[in-house]
Amino acid sequence: MTAALPEAVKLIASLPMAIVVLAPGQRIASVNPAAEQFFGQSSRRLAGKPITEVLQFAEQRLTDRLTDADTPLSARESDVIVAGQGARRLDIGVAPVVDEPGWQVLTLHDSTAAETMGEAPAGREDAVLRAPEILAHEIKNPLAGIRGAAQLLARKLGDSDKALTSLIADEVDRIAKLIDEMQTLSRRTTQPLAPCNLHESVRRAGAVLAAGDGTRVEEEFDPSLPPVMGNADALVQVVINLLSNAREASRDAVRPRVIVRTRFASGLQLHTTADGRPLRLPIELRVSDNGPGIDPAMRDHIFEPFVTTKKTGQGLGLALVRKLVRDMNGRITHERDESGGWTHFRIHLPLATEPGKKRKGAPA
Repeated sequence: MTAALPEAVKLIASLPMAIVVLAPGQRIASVNPAAEQFFGQSSRRLAGKPITEVLQFAEQRLTDRLTDADTPLSARESDVIVAGQGARRLDIGVAPVVDEPGWQVLTLHDSTAAETMGEAPAGREDAVLRAPEILAHEIKNPLAGIRGAAQLLARKLGDSDKALTSLIADEVDRIAKLIDEMQTLSRRTTQPLAPCNLHESVRRAGAVLAAGDGTRVEEEFDPSLPPVMGNADALVQVVINLLSNAREASRDAVRPRVIVRTRFASGLQLHTTADGRPLRLPIELRVSDNGPGIDPAMRDHIFEPFVTTKKTGQGLGLALVRKLVRDMNGRITHERDESGGWTHFRIHLPLATEPGKKRKGAPA
């Protein structure tokens, strides 16, 4: 006996890409959960709005093609302006609905974000990051000897000359730390995962930074969030890196602000399980700052090793963050809201529930 075909609405809701159903006149009639996630607005708020109110094409010809409801449209890597988010580069598809004059189905896919979220091949990075496994022992042992010699020499020098030995020791420590970070990036084994309280990890990270310079982090937490499946120590390290970057990025603002927000964001799923089943990532952690943002030319590469906009940076912090998040089966993305003047880093993590079980009270 053939199983009944699921309803079209359920099929669309299950798709990981953003789907927008347009009524005649290009007004939004319905969106799937992935589109809610994409626009950062609920289906109820989007319904009835002209699509041009939330999505504007950089090329006029695409806007003109969209208004022709009888003609399919497919465009790769098109520049668009998303309301509240700024410029994005998307793959776009539009198709007329069969036997429904004037109705269209619009699909949106951020190919750049897909690479950022781990879909792109990582062969080049793997080749770069294997080196520390081979060189760490040969480099760190001589470094320890250099540092020890500097400490012995400092005992025989006057106070005026000890600054030089301190410089040697500090530089040795800096190089050793750099090697440690590279080793962490190249490590194939992952830390054990267990249910974690996301808010506890965020507050622990905030306390570490506050102890250093008194930076205040604004919290917008959803207290009803359940535990996530992750590693508590790795989460703390991830948040420390993101908060530290946000603090540095916003320090020259008239009123520097760093905000950490948590929420339940339905719709995002990732096919990573060993048996091929989709793994949902409904828990979102967002770190935002009101600094000037990252150079647009660098935004597509910020999670790559050795890419940095800092004069003294090594370009490993965000690469390490991405690895730690990936090791927890999560994903991290970056976006710039030019209209609001905010930079957002979003982390999506899985729930700490058994496969196949639905969290009580969670959206379907």
